[in-house]
Amino acid sequence: QSQLEESGGGSVQPGGSLRLSCTASGFSLEHYVVGWFRQAPGKEREGVLCISPSGRNTYYADSVKGRFYISRDKEKNTVYLDLSNLQPEDTAIFYCAARFAAVCSDYEGHYDDWGRGAQVTVSV
Repeated sequence: QSQLEESGGGSVQPGGSLRLSCTASGFSLEHYVVGWFRQAPGKEREGVLCISPSGRNTYYADSVKGRFYISRDKEKNTVYLDLSNLQPEDTAIFYCAARFAAVCSDYEGHYDDWGRGAQVTVSV
């Protein structure tokens, strides 16, 4: 069920920025909560951000507040993750996930549809 696809990953230097995109195929994200998760080498997958269908309810992990920003464009059926002031410890595979709900959740078991992930590498 590859209904979501991430794009925009890459390699940057510390302090750099990236924009990740999550685009759905075969269905509309209009009524879906969309979350971003990441898994760093040797660590468990963690919830990073989430946005409700309306955009009014969001979740930000403490480690990324002020640096990462989530938004959505209904016309393009896409959710964006803007990453700024990236640090080496941010290096991870970033996953986009969706759930048919109205409220955010950082628990990955609540999400039904997942992308394959996008690699973000931060190094000198």
